[in-house]
Amino acid sequence: MKATKISEIEQQLKINATFCVKGWVRTFRAQRFIALNDGSTLDNLQCVVDMDQFDDTFLKQITTGASLAIVGKLVASQGSGQKFEMQVTEIELLGVSDPEKYPIQPKKHSMEFLREKAHLRIRTSTFSAVMRVRSALSFAVHEFFQEKGFYHVHTPIITGSDAEGAGEMFRVSTLNPSNPPKNEDGTIAYKEDFFGKETNLTVSGQLEAETYAMGLGEVYTFGPTFRAENSNTTRHLAEFWMIEPEMAFYDLDDNMSLAEDFISSVLKKVLQRCEKDLAFLDDRFAKEEQAKPQLERSEMGLLEKINFVTQNKFKRVSYTEAIDILKNSKPNKKKKFKYPVDEWGVDLQSEHERFLVEKHFKCPVILYDYPSGIKAFYMRRNEDGKTVRAMDILFPGIGEIVGGSQREERLDVLEKRIEEMHIDPKELWWYLDLRRFGTVPHSGFGLGFERLVLFTTGMSNIRDVIPYPRTPQNAEF
Repeated sequence: MKATKISEIEQQLKINATFCVKGWVRTFRAQRFIALNDGSTLDNLQCVVDMDQFDDTFLKQITTGASLAIVGKLVASQGSGQKFEMQVTEIELLGVSDPEKYPIQPKKHSMEFLREKAHLRIRTSTFSAVMRVRSALSFAVHEFFQEKGFYHVHTPIITGSDAEGAGEMFRVSTLNPSNPPKNEDGTIAYKEDFFGKETNLTVSGQLEAETYAMGLGEVYTFGPTFRAENSNTTRHLAEFWMIEPEMAFYDLDDNMSLAEDFISSVLKKVLQRCEKDLAFLDDRFAKEEQAKPQLERSEMGLLEKINFVTQNKFKRVSYTEAIDILKNSKPNKKKKFKYPVDEWGVDLQSEHERFLVEKHFKCPVILYDYPSGIKAFYMRRNEDGKTVRAMDILFPGIGEIVGGSQREERLDVLEKRIEEMHIDPKELWWYLDLRRFGTVPHSGFGLGFERLVLFTTGMSNIRDVIPYPRTPQNAEF
């Protein structure tokens, strides 16, 4: 008999029908009640065993972590805790599990412990819920752009350019690390390397996506990116996934409208499709917050934060206006901010962004027209000569979640900016060509996918929203 997903059984609810289910044992109580989970839903299926029907030695092999195929009849449950259960007629033991060594026992485990068991943590309720939400978010991302007529572009993972100009990149090389070939001046001879030049893992697919927007009109990338930033924080990963749309003929206002529409649409889809998982994560979030000191607790629950985003129109505020608000705010005047706001031109911190969203405007905020000195070279310079057409979207509990800009389409201005940033124009000859041959106003933005999953699931550490986190000193699994 073909196996049926437990989630399908829940939806169909055909009482007295016979099903085959396959999954992993969460618990086996009194050699009578098997709690089986197949990953399709948060819920376990209670399978009731007639002990007289099965050999005692066989039943003792059914332990937490073992995998089973079970055939039985679905009946209304006689006990509390579930509406239905399965009366077992057949059991096949697919894979045994040593109860003394299996680490994922039916009890609360710390997140630190589960990161050490990342290959098995998916069998917990928390991580299965998080990863189902992650999957639904990913699908909703593609769905949004495809319905809008965007084309999905696969940009290169290996690159010779640094899109951000930050220099924190992972080198890709086949040269002998202990004895690389040298030039006459003692520098490494990258001409002898595999690609004939120095190459790295990409920090962004944006620049390459821009080239395709100049022919296809509206494109997006959704792929892995890498940053060699030595940050052991709850918000940083060395390997993460980026969503980066690029649109020809879009100005900054068009860009902000698309970003707002995109992020609201994706969250609404997940609210519809992951109702049970989000309710579980909302309850988990509330318990985690309750354990924190009063001053550190979130003022909103998880579902409340998501609805806060989907049910409110985003407020658009210039950076200059935001600085004035922050300078004159009570937290700033009473020196409650860790980073005081005392002058125009400072880079805003998460505490400032959250104040604007949660306290001042009480809705998601889009900040725009940032100082050019704190933004990347490719952002369009405003006529004031001080600011660029950049925008950031700010969310409750997390601060910045989206960053984007109108791109600089004027060749002379871009060349001057590249020179100011001490970037070698020879490395970006192809990017400059876009401004030589049919340049147009264009815009785009970037969203770190794990940041979105973090916000949507209420997890406190970004390492817990990606299957196998890559962080400093950690490349296990």
